[in-house]
Amino acid sequence: MKKIFITIISVWLMQPLFAQTSKTPKEEDYYRIMTLPAPEGMLLEVGGVATLPDGRIAVCTRRGDVWLIENASMEKGQPRYTLFASGLHEALGLAWHEGALYTAQRGELTKLKDTNGDDRADIYETVYAWPLSGHYHEYSFGPKVAPDGSFFVTGNVAFGDEEWWRGESRVPWRGWTMKISPDGNMEPWATGMRSPCGLGMIDGEFFYDDNQGDWQGSGGIFHVTKGSFTGHPAGLRWTDRANSPVKISTEQLYAKVDARQIKKEGAYIKPENVADEKNPDLLYNLKNDFPATRLPAVWLPHGVLGISNAEIIKDETNGKFGPFAGQIFVGDQGQSKIMRVVMEKVKGEFQGVAFDFKSGFQSGVLRMNWGHDGSLYAGLTNRGWGSAGTSTAGLQRLVWTGKVPMEMKTVKAMPDGFELEFTHPVDKATAENLDSYFGRSYIYKYHPVYGSPTINEEKLSIKGVKVSDDGLKVRVVVDNLRQYYLHELLVPGIRSKDGLPVLHNAAYYTLNNIPDGEKLPVNQLSTKRSAPVKPVAKPVTKTSGNTTSKSLTYAEIEPLLVKNTCTACHNTNKRQVGPSFADIAKRKYTDERIVQLIYNPEPKNWPEHETPMAPMPQVPKDEALKIAKWINSLRVPTP
Repeated sequence: MKKIFITIISVWLMQPLFAQTSKTPKEEDYYRIMTLPAPEGMLLEVGGVATLPDGRIAVCTRRGDVWLIENASMEKGQPRYTLFASGLHEALGLAWHEGALYTAQRGELTKLKDTNGDDRADIYETVYAWPLSGHYHEYSFGPKVAPDGSFFVTGNVAFGDEEWWRGESRVPWRGWTMKISPDGNMEPWATGMRSPCGLGMIDGEFFYDDNQGDWQGSGGIFHVTKGSFTGHPAGLRWTDRANSPVKISTEQLYAKVDARQIKKEGAYIKPENVADEKNPDLLYNLKNDFPATRLPAVWLPHGVLGISNAEIIKDETNGKFGPFAGQIFVGDQGQSKIMRVVMEKVKGEFQGVAFDFKSGFQSGVLRMNWGHDGSLYAGLTNRGWGSAGTSTAGLQRLVWTGKVPMEMKTVKAMPDGFELEFTHPVDKATAENLDSYFGRSYIYKYHPVYGSPTINEEKLSIKGVKVSDDGLKVRVVVDNLRQYYLHELLVPGIRSKDGLPVLHNAAYYTLNNIPDGEKLPVNQLSTKRSAPVKPVAKPVTKTSGNTTSKSLTYAEIEPLLVKNTCTACHNTNKRQVGPSFADIAKRKYTDERIVQLIYNPEPKNWPEHETPMAPMPQVPKDEALKIAKWINSLRVPTP
């Protein structure tokens, strides 16, 4: 009888969990992707998107065309395409300004204008041209129009011949932001850029995002003022020029930070991450010697919030796109998705929080712009870069369904922690339970290695919480805030009053400054703890190769896959940037061989994937082995 009673209680406790699981909300319940059909034979590799005053959408392509699209919303049948301009050299940005379209080609900022009203550009005017070395990686991005009517354009670095992994500025203004007036006067604005693909003009301030790479531990969004240095040293080559606003020299930087340019037997040695490094260089330490150093306003954790960050755009739809009016959306080319960012100024510097938002685009999200109806147009491409999705290119439209998701609307820094604001009132019982929250803080190395592992990790010590009377805000008091560190805060236990879970329950706050002010008294805090009952999946014993072990479920292995950025390039069953885990399992590697390939990949084994995997020596051995065992558990057993 006692066993029966326990079973009944267990089932009763689990019922809300199963009921919630059966109707767990999904992204597409709130935001839906619609694909614009392209004319037969057209490969729409979009490099730029602009919205014209009459509501038409203009796109430029990497193959050098500019198209005008009428009825892009498809409310009146199929969209109609008109070729506006052609013959451009890899246009990677598009802006409408004072009756003309402007685009950054590889070697110039170009003005395109239709003077006779036939929807064909009859003026192709070079506003300003910059040097090129001919290296394939010398992409140019932009423009973004500044409040004074000038244009911001950024330039990618090239790579070395011997040091093929090291970004270099072969010709002037590679790795720089340029400010160009409409009459063609160019003003070097800032340097430190590596691959500044995503540009944004937010409330009259210029921002850009960079991709993970050498000297860039992870992706991040930078606020750029005149004379800023954002970390990559390649562009410092030109700071001795009279018109350079940056006064840091390469020699001065390398006197503080080891460039690790070492030759052995006449050849340079590619720098690799130093595991268990005692005193790694950190970007914020440069500020002491070089005050022009600009830290990311918001880190975008690599593999979690993208791998090739792109367009930055503010929601100015006045609520037509949902409950996030005034917030910032960031595209990602590699993971084919969009993230959401909210920034605030603390002690004169921008900082803020990033969330996941919408995945599932058919190719890499490179460019975005708003339609007059409040929908978001996403221009897609993956040539040469690789991305998640089922296609190599396209133009898609993201539309709000009218339903408001249960989300963290924003997170703000407080003197003693963070204030979380939600889109729906929270259920007080779950919000006052400290077991509904957990997180960590960490930072990235500043070194010439391609990317960085997360280092100096520390679990967040959550002291207590306070829920506002209306249920829309929760103060989370954290004992161990760390300036300059990225604070990851997860709220898996929070529910709305209606029982909805938080759709994206992870927030990533970059704490460049801790605000001053009063801290909450201890007697106002809830310190309740009541860990929710969780269903435990029964492990299944499987044989894989010459290894027999109990395999983990995906729910159990997912935290390790996310932490070690495996999901940045791999999906369980679908090809992404790299092969699916299921396809790797088909190779019948032993667990130990998979671990070896994590540490030292062999791209020749996967010639159909154009983006080679980087070595991952930072993955702890025990975690790598668990991942390997899980991968091999996906293998279909032979009958």
